[in-house]
Amino acid sequence: MSKKVSLLLAILVLASLLISACQPAATPVAPKVKVCQVTDTGGIDDKSFNATAWLGMQNAAKDLGVDVSYLESQQQSDYEVNLNTFVEAKCDLIVPVGFLLADATSAAADTNPDQKFAIVDVDYLAQTNVLGNASKIDQATFLAGYLAAGMTKTGKVGTYVGILFPATQAFMDGYAMGVAKYNEVHGTDVQVLGWNMETQEGLQVGNFESLDDGRAFGEQLLDEGADIIMPVAGPVGLGTLAVMQERGTGLLVGVDNDWSVANPDKADFILASALKKIDVFVYESIKQVVDGTFKGGAPYLLTLENKGVGLQYGSKFADQVPAELKAEVEGLIPGIIDGSIPTMPTR
Repeated sequence: MSKKVSLLLAILVLASLLISACQPAATPVAPKVKVCQVTDTGGIDDKSFNATAWLGMQNAAKDLGVDVSYLESQQQSDYEVNLNTFVEAKCDLIVPVGFLLADATSAAADTNPDQKFAIVDVDYLAQTNVLGNASKIDQATFLAGYLAAGMTKTGKVGTYVGILFPATQAFMDGYAMGVAKYNEVHGTDVQVLGWNMETQEGLQVGNFESLDDGRAFGEQLLDEGADIIMPVAGPVGLGTLAVMQERGTGLLVGVDNDWSVANPDKADFILASALKKIDVFVYESIKQVVDGTFKGGAPYLLTLENKGVGLQYGSKFADQVPAELKAEVEGLIPGIIDGSIPTMPTR
């Protein structure tokens, strides 16, 4: 009897070995794509470029299953350090945010030709491992300027910039061109304080961090009669928004993202926002890495036509802007897209 049991056990063991041998080999799990963001000194919660780029990172993590992380730069000397930290961490894609990181990114790209970079708001780096980003933000701020000119009660609107360079210059020019277009259509004389298109000079803070500077510039423009202000300075604009709330007067045009959503407690003072959808660029860059189609050396352009830029009415003002003015603003878009309505001055 015991011999029969032993024989049966032997047969069962042999059968299990044969079955195991016939099983297909387990498919190895591919490592997740790792994407790493380096902020400028505004920080990850700046309610501007860094935060919008991080939104694109988070959306990619959700949709594409990539791992995302970030390092915040506290000062400019951190840019090189943070970029090199992520190179050493073997990130598949590094996303530096903003013009101020251009030199450090260019150096890192030269030193590490196999490392992929997608840099926000820089369109002139030619390395094939760097995907740049440009935008026709002047198209969005043109619409904002037209809207502001139609909504002002004082006949004066204002603007100021954090640091003036070509990308921020386009915000100012588009805004002033939009005001000029409104004046042309309506025979009005709305003035723009803080920016001169002819001299390409205006109010400049000198940084993208100081809320105190935002307060000071906001107070100056309000005191000079501007009742609608567009700060082009990231978190600095929060200082201007705080002054408006304290005084109970003035309206702000946000930039980059929807300021009425980012600052719901101050939505009563946010007329609209000129959107620069950095999250779209970041998401598409990550998707290219995931798909194996990443190609640097030329910028990814955000426009009204591809919905990479646009105008968003503030959450409290969507129903307060006159329907006629809304229709005029909407009617400008086809002409802007086909080029028959210029949004930048001729130089």
